[in-house]
Amino acid sequence: MTLSPSTVPTSPAQLRRVVGASLVGTTIEWYDFFIYASAAGLVFGKQFFPALDGTAALLASFATLGVSFVARPIGGIVAGHLGDRYGRKVVLVATLLLMGVSTVGVGLLPAYASIGVAAPVLLVVLRLLQGLSAGGEWGGAALMSVEHAPPGRRGFFGSFPQIGVPIGLLLANLVFFAVSATTTEEQFQSWGWRVPFLLSVVLIGVGFFVRAKVSESPVFTELRDRRTRRSAPLPRLFRAHRRELLVAIGLFIANNMVGYILIAFINSYGTRTLGLSSSSMLFTGMVGAVAWGVFTLLAGRWSDAWGRRRTYLVGTIAMAAWTFPFFLLFDTRSMPLMLLSVVVLAFGLGLTYGPQAATYAELFPASVRYSGVSFAYAFGAILGGGFAPLVGTWLIGVTGTSLSVSAYMLLACLVTLAAVLALRERPAAEREAFVLATD
Repeated sequence: MTLSPSTVPTSPAQLRRVVGASLVGTTIEWYDFFIYASAAGLVFGKQFFPALDGTAALLASFATLGVSFVARPIGGIVAGHLGDRYGRKVVLVATLLLMGVSTVGVGLLPAYASIGVAAPVLLVVLRLLQGLSAGGEWGGAALMSVEHAPPGRRGFFGSFPQIGVPIGLLLANLVFFAVSATTTEEQFQSWGWRVPFLLSVVLIGVGFFVRAKVSESPVFTELRDRRTRRSAPLPRLFRAHRRELLVAIGLFIANNMVGYILIAFINSYGTRTLGLSSSSMLFTGMVGAVAWGVFTLLAGRWSDAWGRRRTYLVGTIAMAAWTFPFFLLFDTRSMPLMLLSVVVLAFGLGLTYGPQAATYAELFPASVRYSGVSFAYAFGAILGGGFAPLVGTWLIGVTGTSLSVSAYMLLACLVTLAAVLALRERPAAEREAFVLATD
């Protein structure tokens, strides 16, 4: 059975509520995720790994950043299973609360000087909990927006949970920037870095209130009302949709890799290697986040007009072409050229992120959709950005040149390009029918 488009809420008030809830929720989730990434590059080496020298401590910090990506597939599997069987909404509320608890836990965690080796161990545990939450969050938020969207605009509405990522990055950098600007270096290292984590309490309360008031996806509601006893969604996903899974994973690798170079790596690279101030790097990251958000929103709209595959193709080629100019400009230490480097990079990021929610929804049928999008997103993140800051730091140490990181980014872009070329895009009318189909 296929739902009639008239059964999907299209009134401005309903759409604003759904899209707003997805956007607010993903912004809060990724604010929590990104303040960890910023702290890993700026603080955690001294706070949790003081026995190691500078480079080794930074590598250890980035390793804790990467371990969350190991947990993301588990979070995606669990959330996907529950989301396909019990609904998108309940899972989204649960993942938001889990992220909030683990983030506040990091803000309250004593440093190595107070509790010794237990400090980095507990840091890893809390980061794993963040990974479980992030693994299940995105799929539900994306599907709520796409499955509520009116015909012909699923790319545009699906881009709103996507811009929660750059907005979360912007918010994280803004808070860190404000704290670092109002404290001395000693105060920031001692207690100032904890403030962004503890502020998450307020944001989680807002997110919970907004998400609790949103109606369930109409596609899932129809599916639940008509469902007979079926096997679990995950085995059916692996049995019948292996090709779609591989394509979806490949589509995300370059975006996630390049995104984490922008999110986490350039902060430590700019301060440690180029000798720039942390405030300069945080400002550069904020400009990149704004540009990323703008291009993501535009790309969602463009994908409705041009097609998902064409939008992905332009974005992937743009990222690949910019991998070497990005670091050549960044290494000049000239702020205008550094800002140019991140804005152009954000163009490719936006074009490969804006269409993602709609593209993933159009790859998998409704009965396994949450499982499919969550699993693909989580594994694409492991292969893409999970350990990108760690690998980038190692490459700089081994080769002594940022161009080795450019080569690393280019390799990821080529993998994603292969996935884009393998993507079979449905005609517009067929896409609409497929998203609304509940059989």
